[in-house]
Amino acid sequence: MATLAILGGGGFRVPLVYRALAEGPAAGLVDRLVLHDVDAGRQQTIARVLADAPLPRGVRPPRIESARTLDEALAGADVVFSAIRPGGTQGRTQDERIASRVNLLGQETTGAAGIACGLRAVPAALEIARRLRELSPDAWLINFTNPAGLVTEAVLPVLGHRVIGICDTPLGLVRRSAKAAGAPLRRGSLAGVDYVGLNHLGWLRGLEHDGGDLLPGLLADPGRLQSFEEGRIFGTRELQVLGVIPNAYLFYYYFRREATMALAGATQTRGESIHELQQELYARLQASGTPYAEWEDALRRREESYLSEAREIGVSRDEEDRAAGGYEHVALDTMRALLTGERSEQILNVRNAGTIPQLPDDAVIEVPSVVDSNGARPLPVKPLTLHQAGLMTQVKAVEQEVVRGGQGDRAAALRAFMIHPLITSGHVAHRLLAAYEQAHGYRWN
Repeated sequence: MATLAILGGGGFRVPLVYRALAEGPAAGLVDRLVLHDVDAGRQQTIARVLADAPLPRGVRPPRIESARTLDEALAGADVVFSAIRPGGTQGRTQDERIASRVNLLGQETTGAAGIACGLRAVPAALEIARRLRELSPDAWLINFTNPAGLVTEAVLPVLGHRVIGICDTPLGLVRRSAKAAGAPLRRGSLAGVDYVGLNHLGWLRGLEHDGGDLLPGLLADPGRLQSFEEGRIFGTRELQVLGVIPNAYLFYYYFRREATMALAGATQTRGESIHELQQELYARLQASGTPYAEWEDALRRREESYLSEAREIGVSRDEEDRAAGGYEHVALDTMRALLTGERSEQILNVRNAGTIPQLPDDAVIEVPSVVDSNGARPLPVKPLTLHQAGLMTQVKAVEQEVVRGGQGDRAAALRAFMIHPLITSGHVAHRLLAAYEQAHGYRWN
């Protein structure tokens, strides 16, 4: 039996992890669940939701403990889920608004707002990694903290192979596409899946099954493409031109103008709407006699509005779109493989180690990987197209500058803004950095 610590333990999605720990394939692996959050009130509220969660008869969930300090949470941990948000939803709102004021995309992890988010996340993530290495050197760190790829890359020098980054969007895309193509995936297996990219920037390029690739047939069938989320987001014509199915976040690159206008025209940024929802929701959860039911209803409403700017007005995510993802399943399947040695294949953020020749060995990429008690290792990928290599190398260069900027290098932070493909001008880069400095008080060496 193991101890799992969740940093960001007052987070809205923690009940998803708890429910999966009690009911899924990871049930019985964890007997102690330690929550830590810088906001003690949120942590207490989520603990109350967990205590009210309906579980199947005879299920013994892990014991829930609340840690007052980071060190208390990390000491004795076998696995740590890091899902923090330095600056909270208010910080996210400032990031999005500052970008929008200079007519740029205002989205949490993409473009200018994503750089600002990373500059705050890197120093916090490094502090966690250093304390974990000191207090529980044999523990595994599974990073959820956004921007997940660059944050994972930032802590690799501290934790080495004992850190793995996760995101649910690529596996959700693959599951939806495979189902539409007539070959649903088996849990823990990515046989025949050709997916490659960085976090929030990747492409499904092939679905081999029974000796043939099903992706061309899927792309040729408008009805099947319109049956799942990414098909509706990008549209049949555009997907047929690309010849691949992109991660949904590539909407911000391929439809930059439409995305920027949709976000600029919204009465609230996504961060503002989440902040408002959470302020009201946490107060209600604390007072409610049925906090789990209240939380579940809020989860459904939040999931329906995900990437709403990429969908037509009045069109929301359907149940299958929401069900195909689930970062809690990716995280717990990964944890199970680490603790038991039972091999699992997941799309993860891992060290490149020569997998993609165009990128440095120590760069973090998001690709199908095999996980067991020795950690996660990327599976071989087919060569990149020139377009894929170009976009990945440019965005990776940005990520590496953000990692340096998050460690106090102001010139690196400025370069990140200057070279990002969604930022249009060096002059704008200077204005952005100055605005984010004023909003967040970044510290430079």
